[in-house]
Order: sequence, then C-alpha cells, then structure tokens
Amino acid sequence: MQARKDAGITQAELGRRIGQRQTFVSKFELGERRLDVAEFMEVSRAIGADPHTIMRASER
Repeated sequence: MQARKDAGITQAELGRRIGQRQTFVSKFELGERRLDVAEFMEVSRAIGADPHTIMRASER
C-alpha cells in the first residue's frame, strides 16, 4: 500500500497499530485478502491517511 509506505510505516508497525500480525497486512496489500469497510477505515486512521483520498487514488 503506497499510503503506508508514504507514511514511513512498516507492515509490522501497521499490524501492531491495528492489533493484527504483519502477515495480515501483507495479505491485503498483495490482494490475497480483502478489507471490509471497517477494516479499511481502521487501517487508514492507523497510517494517518484520509480514506477518501486513498479511494480516489485507487480509481486512477
């Protein structure tokens, strides 16, 4: 996830912030697992990003 990288946060750190393992983060970043809306919002908050901005960027 580019937004996570732009924030300078590792997968392991993001996992800690959301109460999950690094493998959870890896799986959704690789597209092996989808996030539901609540998880997406939690991840967005954890990296300090605006979820609307991430969604707009994904449409490009």
